[in-house]
Formats: sequence, C-alpha cells, structure tokens
Amino acid sequence: MKKIIIAIDGYSSCGKSTMAKDLAKEIGYIYIDSGAMYRAVTFYCLEHGLFDGNEVNEVELAKAMPDIRIEFRLNAETKRPETYLDGRCVEKEIRTLAVSQKVSFIAALGFVREALVRLQQEMGKEKGIVMDGRDIGTTVFPDAELKVFVTASAAIRAKRRYDELQAKGEKGSYEEILANVEERDRIDMNRAVSPLRQAEDAVVLDNSEMTVDEQKTWLLAQYGRVVGRGE
Repeated sequence: MKKIIIAIDGYSSCGKSTMAKDLAKEIGYIYIDSGAMYRAVTFYCLEHGLFDGNEVNEVELAKAMPDIRIEFRLNAETKRPETYLDGRCVEKEIRTLAVSQKVSFIAALGFVREALVRLQQEMGKEKGIVMDGRDIGTTVFPDAELKVFVTASAAIRAKRRYDELQAKGEKGSYEEILANVEERDRIDMNRAVSPLRQAEDAVVLDNSEMTVDEQKTWLLAQYGRVVGRGE
C-alpha cells in the first residue's frame, strides 16, 4: 500500500494530537507533533529568561535558534513519541499553562516558523507520516494527500483543556483557560506568517459532540478513501 502524508490542522485544544497519534499507531505511520516543536522553543525562552511579559527577545532567540535541537523519541513503555529539547525530555514541561500562554507569540515569529518548517519538511521526505499543527496542509505540506481541518467551539475546547490539567493535578481556572483559547485563536488567525486557515482541499471535522472512538472511525475512513483511490 502506498504511503502518504496526512496533515491535520485546526484550532488549539481540539484534540488534534490525540487523534493524530492514534491514527498513526493504527496505520503504522510516524507521528510528528509540530505544535510540540513550537512549545519546546517557548519553553526554551521561558527557561532562558527571554520573555518580558508577552514580548520575546527576538535578537537573542534568533542567535539561539540554529543550536536548539528538537527531536521526538519513542517511549519504550507507552509506545508514544515524546518531545526532547537539547537531549532532554520535556514532554510534561511543554504542556503547562505557562507555555500555552506564550506559545502563540513564539509561533508568530517568522524566523522561528521558517526554521521549524524546514525541519518538519525534512521529517516528511519519506512520507508515511501524520503531522498536526496550524499550517501543515497550507504551508508545510501543501501537496499532502489527505488534509483534515479540525474545529470545535471555544467553550468545549476550554473545558477539555481544563479537564486535562485537572487530571494531571495542575492548576488553572476554566475562565482563564477559555480566555487563553480565545486569545490563541485570535493570534493564530491573524499572524502575518502562515496564519491558521483551512486549506481549500481539506475535509472538515467538527468534533464538538464526537467521542474519541467516533473520531477514530471517521479518520480511518478518510485514510481508506484516499489510499484506496490511489491504487
């Protein structure tokens, strides 16, 4: 069976990563979380004191970018890929609310996007990958054979994020998370470089009222449709 590139784009906290991971595992593809790459750079900036409020020291970050190493390694126990920053696993650290509140500012920087898009395109050269993010089907892989655009209401997305943080024992109010979701939407859709938008040939998935199993069934059907069409 031929290998393809599957690009899953959409709004923050839509569960893109979960569905992309599950799909990749089901069909034997490699999963790449592009959002984790931007979160890793954000975490780097927080650790190195490059933020002043919501402003980042672009000069210092631009100097550091060529030496920032981001990679994914498979966890032997969970069989899930984990994010490594300069050789250190930061999968837990990059999922905090502190990183969520800053990541859109980092993702809006042209030189950061250019560096990470190059890395993402290199990862996808051999195809057989599932990658999720904000601009995978429009900028990173405009020729991807299957493009999915995921959406859900801001209220539902905030509730999912709140429940996720509560399950991890982390702090965060629903109101604060909802405000963050809405602000991230605004920044993602209005940034000058690679703004969030639906690719013309993407299929839309509104998962507001869908279960994880229903999403999985829907995605597998889309994959089968595209792969079957090419044989």
